[in-house]
Amino acid sequence: TTLEHRKQTLSAALALEELLVTAQKQDFLTLGIYESAKLLIADPDSVVLCVLAADNEDDVALQIHFTLLQAFCCDNDITILRASGVRRLQQLLRGDESNRNLEEHGDLHCILVTNPQADHCRLQEVGTFCQESRRMDQWIPELTLQER
Repeated sequence: TTLEHRKQTLSAALALEELLVTAQKQDFLTLGIYESAKLLIADPDSVVLCVLAADNEDDVALQIHFTLLQAFCCDNDITILRASGVRRLQQLLRGDESNRNLEEHGDLHCILVTNPQADHCRLQEVGTFCQESRRMDQWIPELTLQER
């Protein structure tokens, strides 16, 4: 089952990448902890997925933000997962200008997908992965995005 789980995890990571890119093209992506929090409070029903992204877990303030976001998402039945590989996220969502405009675009520590129609099969695959992970007692599912 470990090999099977590894294959599912890899597949879910690719599905997540495709979902985020598609959602961004369709303008159904909210980036940044502050922007995400504002949207979650204003219209939680519009949010179908919350991705918390961090490579190092040493930032205490970030951990507090994550804990609050997790609790809010769980209370509102919003699918949530953690992702490591922030550089890969930058590649996907910012193309080559990874360091320029970073401030202007907000951070990538929290990403919300807000449209249920945003590439439906990918959303379903990520959702299924999260359900399976929770069944295996992983409260917040985790995916690692690989740089290419």
